[in-house]
Amino acid sequence: MAASALIERTTAPLPAERRYDPRYDPLVAPDPGAGRAYAPTYWVASAGTPPDDDGPIRRDIDVDVAIIGSGSTGLSTALYLAQEHGVQAAVLEANQAAWGCSSRSGGQGQNASGRLKRGQWIARWGLDVAKKLDAEIRAGFDNFRTLTQRMPCDAYEGGHLYLAHRPTKLAYLADEARVMRDTFGYRARMLTMDEVRRDYCDEREAVGAMHEAEGIGVHPLKLSFGLMREARALGARIHPASPVQGWHSAGGVHHLRTPGGTVRARRVAICTGGYTGQQLSPLTKNRIMPVLSNSLATRVLTPAELAACGLDKRASNTFMTDTRTLRFYYRLLPDGRLQMGSRSSVTGADAEDPAHLKLLTDAIARKFPPLAGIPIEHSWWGWVDMSHDMMPRIVQPDPAASIWYALGYGGNGVSFSTWAGKRLAQRIVGADRDRAVFELPIYAAPLEYPNVMNAVRSELFAPFRRLGQRALYKWYWLRDEKF
Repeated sequence: MAASALIERTTAPLPAERRYDPRYDPLVAPDPGAGRAYAPTYWVASAGTPPDDDGPIRRDIDVDVAIIGSGSTGLSTALYLAQEHGVQAAVLEANQAAWGCSSRSGGQGQNASGRLKRGQWIARWGLDVAKKLDAEIRAGFDNFRTLTQRMPCDAYEGGHLYLAHRPTKLAYLADEARVMRDTFGYRARMLTMDEVRRDYCDEREAVGAMHEAEGIGVHPLKLSFGLMREARALGARIHPASPVQGWHSAGGVHHLRTPGGTVRARRVAICTGGYTGQQLSPLTKNRIMPVLSNSLATRVLTPAELAACGLDKRASNTFMTDTRTLRFYYRLLPDGRLQMGSRSSVTGADAEDPAHLKLLTDAIARKFPPLAGIPIEHSWWGWVDMSHDMMPRIVQPDPAASIWYALGYGGNGVSFSTWAGKRLAQRIVGADRDRAVFELPIYAAPLEYPNVMNAVRSELFAPFRRLGQRALYKWYWLRDEKF
């Protein structure tokens, strides 16, 4: 079905099985549905008409490469397979194109690939590996910049402001700024509270900040639509409403069962992010922890409101994150709305509780008091893929199986996911054998637990992981706000 036909059908009431399910939880649900509507995000409301697609799978087909998941990772993998290797892949999407993270994120394209900072890279892997990893991530960010310049995605480049929400965080930021300047050659700099308010915005919780010059804000769904258009123009096929509901391999061929037919593929790439269901593959089961993130967008701010919050300064081109472990991320959108996100419910079943939206509106009132009580026009949530070590993996987890995945961005995949797609395409076609870069940690080992016993415990106690997550959230709150 073409995208235009899909839009026409969604103007009428959808049957229950195709409505957006706000309670979906990949840790317990067998699959995310088939052809479900988008979450009610600001990005969906403002992206315009989606590009044409190739409709759901309607019969058994044979393909060289099947890509599961049509977010920015899956779409960029399809694009680079076609553009650089002459391979036209089939992308299987459970619901709508870019239905998961790529239509729900904050759109903050950072010079990063996971949750860890560069100082933490040095502590974990040593200076030599950290410098090589930095060169790789920087190459990915430069590639992301190039994509945003040729695709209409409301991109603006004003850097990233990392705001200390308490005085105790200033030393940490100063140390990270020093590492970025002296070790990696970036223009990171510290700002006093007065400098933040004079030059960027009047964020009332901020007691200082680190500014990183590298940072590009985008409309993530428009970017995904751009990737989709280019991939299809080169022969890739995008099949929505085609979830993989069964998978077995025989004779070197993967049989991926969808509602409309079986896709027989010689090679498979898994690009499902935080929406990776437990039943998809043994290679991904329990390898990531799906964590909910909540987001909102206000109505358009008036000139007086912008001035009262200092958001009429350079903040209009700079996105922001605070130093909480369960961080708040926020920015002024090009049309004058404030967009903000942070943690959400522990389970999908609790995602609709108004307390999670209140967490964000209370943060607006603290950070920008003139906006207390401002109407919220869009509220949504989405699943983030957290790995055990807070870094992604772009690997072939089992050398004996022609299966690859790119997972585990931990909420920092807006920019790096497109580079991960490029590297994943190289790995799929075997163009990675003479590249030393693939010896880096994010390419050299699969998503695993620290040791065998942890893997066993995870398998046995997976149903109780949410209890541990609740306890961690309470500890993080105490550490961020009280200690």
